[in-house]
Amino acid sequence: MGETTRTALVAGATGIAGSALCRELVGQGWDVLGLSRSGRAPVDGVLGVAADLTDETSLREALAPHALTHVFVTAWMRQEDEEANIRVNGRMVRDLLAAVSPAGTVQHVALVTGLKHYLGPFESYGQGDLPDTPFHEDEERLPYPNFYYAQEDELFAAAEQAGFTWSVHRAHTVIGAAVGNAMNMGQTLAVQAAICREQGRPMVFPGSRTQWDGLTDMTDAGLLAEHLVWASTTASAADTAFNVVNGDVFRWRWLWPRLAARLGVEPAGFEDEPRPLEDQMVDAAAAWSRIAEREGLVETDVDRVASWWHTDGDLGRDVECLADMTRSRVRGFTGYRPTLQAFLDLFDQLEEARVVPRP
Repeated sequence: MGETTRTALVAGATGIAGSALCRELVGQGWDVLGLSRSGRAPVDGVLGVAADLTDETSLREALAPHALTHVFVTAWMRQEDEEANIRVNGRMVRDLLAAVSPAGTVQHVALVTGLKHYLGPFESYGQGDLPDTPFHEDEERLPYPNFYYAQEDELFAAAEQAGFTWSVHRAHTVIGAAVGNAMNMGQTLAVQAAICREQGRPMVFPGSRTQWDGLTDMTDAGLLAEHLVWASTTASAADTAFNVVNGDVFRWRWLWPRLAARLGVEPAGFEDEPRPLEDQMVDAAAAWSRIAEREGLVETDVDRVASWWHTDGDLGRDVECLADMTRSRVRGFTGYRPTLQAFLDLFDQLEEARVVPRP
């Protein structure tokens, strides 16, 4: 391995964040290993590695032949409660870093988490005394068990033992193109619109009045990828937690009709109470199957292209969610994405890949 060669492992390579990161790393000339259960390479130029993040032996055997300089952890697995989330996701980080540490070549490890760091876990979401917005990275941890905290603690312990630097990246509602990953608000909204067009009804905003009227922000997967690479190669970003959002702010009452117009459907905003997608789309399976077969789409099972509960969780929040980017700006990261354009670009990609139909 030459002195300037960087070899990255992306854990969760086929996910929204992971696939965008793989694309960014390959574009910058890195050697890239993409770790997933399937071992499928998400983009050209990535070496796919098959391993189960919940199986310590699988990880050790799959990673033993590789001398890595950088590790990016973009994966998590949702469990039935927060106790299980902590147990499974904390151990995933611990076992992964134990598997790569014996070679002694790792220089930096980056961990992707999110704004539940400030809002609390699913079971205590938005409860109690929350920090003021915009959220800053130096806020005290909330007094609730949280798998993000467990993941961070495993990262800190491994870094102290092995001597690598680290970074934590707290993103907010990541959207991007990743075929097969349904926990994607942008893709879910595109599927919602297609079903509404099919059934001749408006595209109804599913969330709370707070989200409809208030200011918020989001994270484009491509911007997150740029941020991850920047922090992993910038000395002033070492051993630091960062928020990472697009840089603009918006209100859903402004964005919703613009998304609906692009998707060819009539918009309907917040009225008296939230109208969750899980209720709106209770009969969506048959409609989506008809659409997918008629349009030649890649997936006929609506549950594999849309995640109603995930989008309901984001848009149903009754608290303001904004993240401060000052720490990144001061240390030199200038990346920016207009959120409307991020959605429009994503819709183009999803249509091109035949994940959703064109209006």
